[in-house]
Amino acid sequence: MNQPRPLQWTHPGCLAEIGLASADITPPVGIYCRNWGAARHDRAGAVHRRLQLNALVLRDNRGHELALVEGDLSWWRDLESWYRFRNAVLEATGLAEDRFLFALSHSHASPPLTYSPPKAPGADLLLQWMTYLEQTTVALIQQARRALQPSLLDWHYGRCLLAQNRDLRLPGTEQFVCGFNPLASPGDETLLVGRVTEPDGRLRAVLVNYACHPTTLAFENRAVSPDFVGAMRDRLTATLRVPVLFLQGCSGELAPRYQYTADPTVADRHGDQLAYAALATLADMEPAGQSLCYQGMVESGAPLAIWQHRQHEPPSQLDYRRLLVELPLKELPTVAELSAALRQERDRVRNERLRRKLKLRQSLGDGASWQLPVYLWRTGETYWVSTMAEAYSLLQRMLRAAFPARAVVCINLANGSIGYLPPEGLYDRRLYQVEQTPFAPGSLERIIEAATEALRHWEEQDL
Repeated sequence: MNQPRPLQWTHPGCLAEIGLASADITPPVGIYCRNWGAARHDRAGAVHRRLQLNALVLRDNRGHELALVEGDLSWWRDLESWYRFRNAVLEATGLAEDRFLFALSHSHASPPLTYSPPKAPGADLLLQWMTYLEQTTVALIQQARRALQPSLLDWHYGRCLLAQNRDLRLPGTEQFVCGFNPLASPGDETLLVGRVTEPDGRLRAVLVNYACHPTTLAFENRAVSPDFVGAMRDRLTATLRVPVLFLQGCSGELAPRYQYTADPTVADRHGDQLAYAALATLADMEPAGQSLCYQGMVESGAPLAIWQHRQHEPPSQLDYRRLLVELPLKELPTVAELSAALRQERDRVRNERLRRKLKLRQSLGDGASWQLPVYLWRTGETYWVSTMAEAYSLLQRMLRAAFPARAVVCINLANGSIGYLPPEGLYDRRLYQVEQTPFAPGSLERIIEAATEALRHWEEQDL
């Protein structure tokens, strides 16, 4: 006769050797830093808060190694620049492509990532900074390797109300604008917090995975800034005295209610909101390395369930896989057509839009489909799903619902930048994300299906 399984609850975790390293990557004032079509300036005129780059390296007892680097960075303006950067890092570190993630916070007040900037003031400083960023990334991975020590990385879900739906339909029209929609259902409030601890329980680092566009500071802002992520990092670091890593979630339709300002105090307030939510989530966690186990019932005024802490040792294996998901493309202008239009365009805003479309089309080529890489990691009881696209939150909501016993880390804008992934049902609407994306309807759903199938294969291996 089968015995019932004991009742217990624990945070999904992983035991591994973990190394950490951080660096200041704040660029100089005067660098080319134009990210908005409506901006009237090209150069950064000040620094609001420093930009930071962090590395986390994990290694299991089989010698499998994963390297995550994340920073207060905007997005890659062309895939050629990403490939050049990636290849230099992989060659210098000996990492394989599927074991390396370079994740961007997506601050819109950080310099663009490109080795081919437009001929504009501050472009020379941007190229110098790109070289520094490349060298620093390599140095941090090597430094984190030297800092490897036995540690536990475990995770817990919380909530934060910073992110709201930003697909606003103007009353009485079919026109959508990109900004707070008070009539929409609440955005995805899910906050996932990771905790790195030493064997004795002492805290080493915190990871914050949250989906919200850092677009507080916009076209009138002239300061280099990590946006709300900077104040979040600084608040948590000052409180906890450990490094803080930020992982941008699936935020295609999510942003703060109040945004598009030049007031840095607004960005700081948003960062404080996320920091306090992360602190509340950490405070809700059980002691590191322990699970709650049901011990029996005590009769009182009610029958009382007695739970006690017991030592818990999560698995230590690290696994990794890179999927290539074939996505159909919309009917798009060719590179030649976009180049001709750009040469004739004199309006500053429309010129910026055309330049972005041209870079995107050059990256994709003139074919009818494109293979989007999806990076899957398994760290013990946790799954990671990362793409270079800007997926809507449907991706993380569906994956987390499919694997409720796991922590599921979802990351946008990792290992490149390519375009939005809106749900199929939105393609008949005049949305910016639908207009901007090169991918045809159903592409997001293809990514969800492919990732779910691959993760289920790992799930079945554990049965």
